[in-house]
Amino acid sequence: MRSQHRYSAIAILLHWSIAALILLNLFLGWRMGFLKGLSQFDMFQLHKSVGITVLLLSVARLLWRLTHPAPPLPAGMRSWEKAAAHGTHWLFYGMMIGMPLTGWAMVSVSPWNIPTLLWHHIPWPHIGFLHSLPADSKKTVEAVSGDIHEYIAFGGAALIVLHVAAALKHQFLTRDGVLGRMVPGLSATPSLSSEK
Repeated sequence: MRSQHRYSAIAILLHWSIAALILLNLFLGWRMGFLKGLSQFDMFQLHKSVGITVLLLSVARLLWRLTHPAPPLPAGMRSWEKAAAHGTHWLFYGMMIGMPLTGWAMVSVSPWNIPTLLWHHIPWPHIGFLHSLPADSKKTVEAVSGDIHEYIAFGGAALIVLHVAAALKHQFLTRDGVLGRMVPGLSATPSLSSEK
């Protein structure tokens, strides 16, 4: 019964790993704007390493999600709340995959043509068809992907705030066990008062 109400251990591990890396990368992206020279370069390399790691983990998380259904939401949740929960989760997948993809696109068309070494050791290629574009086309792709990357970052930050607020609402007001589905040690079953 406990496993029917909770995400699997792999889903939980991927969720919290990706969440921590996204928060770190949002901070790094913001902090880079205040740095110059080698310090900015080093942080940019770290930002790329974290971003590609998020991309790989997110693809793994999506594949896991498609092959391992999520535990059911509490029966007492309104239909619009369930629709909002499902919609939010798919928006998160769009952010987790879209943000690193647009960053990768920017790096692939950058006039600096700086190689990417993930975590200072693992060579990561440019996106081939973008990297081979003419210079004018590269400039356009860099501008568009940069704008999209920034929009996703701000939208993703807002989505995180909304997600955390909803989780806290379910934990402390509704007390229906929703947060316990993803947090080890918390109950994933509704409290008696929430069932009345």
